[in-house]
Amino acid sequence: MTVSNAPQLDTTHRQNTPDWTNTSIHISYVLAHDKTVQKPDTAIRYLHRRPFLQPWAVDLGNLGSAVQELFFRPQDEGRTGIRLGYSVYDRYRLKADSLAYYSTTNPYSVFTYRLGSKLEQVAHILHTQNINPRWNFAAQYRKTTSPGFYKIQRTNQDNGAINTHYTSANHHYELFGAVVYNKEQQDENGGIQADSFLSSDRYGDRATIPVFFQNDAYSSRRSSVTNMQRDWQLLLQHHYTWGRTDTAYNKDSTRYTTTLLPRFQLAHRFSAGQEKHLFRHMRADSVLWSGFFTEGLASGDSVQSAQAQGWVDNFFSLNGFIGKQRNLLLTAGAGNRLDFLYTDYVTGRDKRTVVSNYVQGLLEKTADSAGMWLYEASAKLIVTGEAAGDFYLGGKAGKRIRNLGELSVFVRQDFRHAAYNYETFRNAFYEERHDLNAESITQVGGSAFLERWDLNAGLRYYLMSNYTYLAAADEGLSNGRLEVRQSDAFSLSQVWVSKLFHFGKFYLDNELVYQQKTAGAPVNVPQLLGRHQLWLESALFTQNLRIATGIQVRYQSSYAPAGYAPFYNRYYYQSAYELTNRPELNVFFNFRIKRFSATISGDQIQALWWQPNIAAPGYPLQNAMLRFGFAWVMVN
Repeated sequence: MTVSNAPQLDTTHRQNTPDWTNTSIHISYVLAHDKTVQKPDTAIRYLHRRPFLQPWAVDLGNLGSAVQELFFRPQDEGRTGIRLGYSVYDRYRLKADSLAYYSTTNPYSVFTYRLGSKLEQVAHILHTQNINPRWNFAAQYRKTTSPGFYKIQRTNQDNGAINTHYTSANHHYELFGAVVYNKEQQDENGGIQADSFLSSDRYGDRATIPVFFQNDAYSSRRSSVTNMQRDWQLLLQHHYTWGRTDTAYNKDSTRYTTTLLPRFQLAHRFSAGQEKHLFRHMRADSVLWSGFFTEGLASGDSVQSAQAQGWVDNFFSLNGFIGKQRNLLLTAGAGNRLDFLYTDYVTGRDKRTVVSNYVQGLLEKTADSAGMWLYEASAKLIVTGEAAGDFYLGGKAGKRIRNLGELSVFVRQDFRHAAYNYETFRNAFYEERHDLNAESITQVGGSAFLERWDLNAGLRYYLMSNYTYLAAADEGLSNGRLEVRQSDAFSLSQVWVSKLFHFGKFYLDNELVYQQKTAGAPVNVPQLLGRHQLWLESALFTQNLRIATGIQVRYQSSYAPAGYAPFYNRYYYQSAYELTNRPELNVFFNFRIKRFSATISGDQIQALWWQPNIAAPGYPLQNAMLRFGFAWVMVN
């Protein structure tokens, strides 16, 4: 659902002629769900940070591998209704509803490239330009690949998107459109066979450490066990607005600006797509599947399973704008959604179709100036179909305080069915099904952004029941079958704070997170997370060169981390393996010359003296490594 609750302003300052010219370059963007105008970030102080994992996520020790969140979030947070449930690659995916929709006076391109040890590579190219002052298109493509430090853990990803934004001359009609494609591939090595190998001089070359899924009969360089996730999305979001249009001219009438004060709006959102997850084990080893099958596999047998969800969703809403500045928005609408779910296990296919109808509403007031209150209330209820009764309710209230910042509080209630991949798991040799209760997730919290002191702080309290998760039968470690469980009610509290100190050309950025869960709660989170970055930032040679150089430390308290199950492509709860990592040390030198920015950094420096840190049982992080990256902005 997307609406605009502020006057629509044409900031191109067009000439009173058919031509569109500008004396200066202007590049900005908005999001389809948020009309706040933003500009591309040109700061270099955080250029060295690893992509995809900020601020509190960790992969399996190889870029592009499955990600777990150390700062707890429920899986598929914010999604109500039917969902497939595979989320370990979400950090890498482009999503249609979170793309940037640009407005540019000149063609604008950005090419980004990162290269790390062991041929870790990320290449990303973005191009956008306006066809006319009111119509923009953008296209982007990203390639991520990394063989990794350890055996057969190659990752390979492709992500691309094309999107467009159009506004009519009188601002009454506006359209957002996007097409997105993602593909993530991961070779599974099952983890190293013992942590003791990391401290042995015999295995200084990490690629020689034995791993669980080594199968030389299949290949010595590629794993016979792979997970792949592929999805595409189509989004068409548009609305027609009734209201008063004003045109303001400059003194000599050579330029003008058009403003629309909205009154009513009819909006439509259409989305369609498919998400597919594929697991393959070629020339499967029956020993690895002994926890699943009552009978062994024949020589040369392969195990394969695919699960997918396709959908078509239409939502119509009527929006009203109230107030002198139209800063109070009322929205009411209804939608229809068609979902296709299937599990393909080579010898057959389980398929079901779900038709759902839902209603959705929103009340929102923005704060246009200091001293004003802002508030929001939103609701969605699925009224028919398999997910009937699923709903969310949310509310937020806050105030902008002059010369201080913004304070806010929020509450949210989600009630939803468990994900499809928890209910059904099947291949040609094995099947399990579960009849699960709906999950209830309550959140209450608040946040403070005190711009005057460069301080951000917040707290959140979760109360959850029927939380769905995977666990080993004895809550220990497992490379085989796991049990799907649902929890009793438990709570989890989070407090976070970040503060930036500035001393002349020196900066110190501090971030801390504290988490406390109910004893025995089936989630794996460290109690304390911290990151501190100290750097020198300065301009040299009459401002043509700007540098930022320093050190960064990131750490977490001891805890029992989640285990990773390749057969399910999900993390699972375990309590048998305790983890104590050394603080991660990074040194960096970032610089920018006009529109060219680059970084040279050393990651995991602590591994020069100690064995590598551990991400999950059997999955160590990289050795000390060098990374180089640059971003080149081209404006024609």
